[in-house]
Amino acid sequence: MSPPGANVHETTENYLNHPTFGLLYGVCPLQDNQELFTTIYAMRLFFVITYNGVDIHVEPVGRADSRLLIENYLRRLREQGNLQEYKKILCRYQQIFQVKTVAL
Repeated sequence: MSPPGANVHETTENYLNHPTFGLLYGVCPLQDNQELFTTIYAMRLFFVITYNGVDIHVEPVGRADSRLLIENYLRRLREQGNLQEYKKILCRYQQIFQVKTVAL
């Protein structure tokens, strides 16, 4: 997903400039045209961003719900056998939530 205003770098990191919360960092995709973002510095506020081709919908979500969304995405990646993406998102998960997990 690449909504207007997002800077997509070669490392496939997504950024979105929010008028109130500033620069948001793309944590992981959730569904087609939907991605979880967090504030880039504090990583305390989370948003589900949905882009339908015309509009961007921003929905704030709590920290616990965000953690669950990332864990579900990690589960899907592991089931699909996508270990490269799994390791990348697991690293983000550990950084954001400061959790130590056992790697596959």
